[in-house]
Amino acid sequence: MNNEENAPQPIRKSDGKGYYNRGPHDTMRDIEGPDFLTPPATDHGTLPNMRFSYDDVRNRLEDGGWAREITNREIPASDQVAGVDMNLAPGVYREMHWHKEAEWGLMLYGNARVTAIDENGKSFIDDVKAGDIWNFEAGVAHSIQGLDQGTEFLLIFSEPDFSENNTMLITDWLAHTPPEVVAANFKKKVSELESLPKKEKYIFKAEVPKPIEEVKRPNNNGETPLPLTFHMDSLKPIESEAGRVWIVDSKVFPAAQTISAAIVEVEPGAMRELHWHPKGAEWQYYIQGEARMTVFNSNGLARTYDYRAGDVGYVPTVAGHYVQNTGTEKLIFVEVFKIPEYSDISLNKWIATTPSQIVADHLNLTKEFVESLPQEETPSPVIWFDQDKINQEVKKHTSNNPFESEDSNGLNAKDVF
Repeated sequence: MNNEENAPQPIRKSDGKGYYNRGPHDTMRDIEGPDFLTPPATDHGTLPNMRFSYDDVRNRLEDGGWAREITNREIPASDQVAGVDMNLAPGVYREMHWHKEAEWGLMLYGNARVTAIDENGKSFIDDVKAGDIWNFEAGVAHSIQGLDQGTEFLLIFSEPDFSENNTMLITDWLAHTPPEVVAANFKKKVSELESLPKKEKYIFKAEVPKPIEEVKRPNNNGETPLPLTFHMDSLKPIESEAGRVWIVDSKVFPAAQTISAAIVEVEPGAMRELHWHPKGAEWQYYIQGEARMTVFNSNGLARTYDYRAGDVGYVPTVAGHYVQNTGTEKLIFVEVFKIPEYSDISLNKWIATTPSQIVADHLNLTKEFVESLPQEETPSPVIWFDQDKINQEVKKHTSNNPFESEDSNGLNAKDVF
């Protein structure tokens, strides 16, 4: 039996609405989602679910790794992309494959090697570490292999119903092609190819590869004209008063022509300011910390959601929102969009650039008060929520990689997961 005095209850302090829950309920769920149990009075109407945790989906366990996915099956409102969380031990492959969707990858932990070939027969190979990104447009064949530290990464695909179980694998293709055809293709005898796999491998163990310069093979067609990986160390963040944002889109990563992203750090006591995205829906992955977000849509609909590390969030195109750090550690999350160039519109910037009297008339404020509102000349996407923090000095991180730490793998798993 739950202790009613200590357990969260559906009673809102601001207006006293609600009453004790004396029936069956999951106290831990109530603690994790306080704004579901007791929504703020500003919530209104019914919006669909825009939160799902990777801990609540089936994990596909393989020999040396695993994969779990969140698609529009888990978040039906998500109508543009899907995501996969994948892990590979040292030396383990995500086998050579391709698919009809674009793939955007974010390294969360460790290191890995990626290879690819494009439609012009040009090849690519590179090693990536925590914080780095890769991009393979639709149809580009590729592979991923864990290096000496092993790896975990987030994959974003350009269709909402994408399933990691439905990719086109080299082993699966050959297993479903007549042996004599395979032999003719390779200019070999059928007897010489009897060891070929009889079914897909998908994720499988192998030795950690040697350095690139020792294994790279010549290609008469040359290398891809644009790098298919992006190293986060090369990008300076937008520094704000209470956090920072790294924007990775086709302007800085030209190979990524389908998917763009922003990686956001929010200090304790701060929030990602009120804003919206005019050109694409926002698919979020929470890497570290705890967060709160209210999504505002047309017809006065609004709903508040709570997030923790490992959760996925979603915001429809043009819906207004903020992301507040509700924990005691730095909040880190990634915003992903199915558009080549990142864009947003800030409420503060809108008000600051509209004639003062117009704003005053709309908001029942004086013109003088409107002119006292934020007037930053440069973008400040992360601002203080806790007003007591405004005059406190906050440690600024000099690293250009939000995933970098003293941990040998480049990302301190203790701090993030």
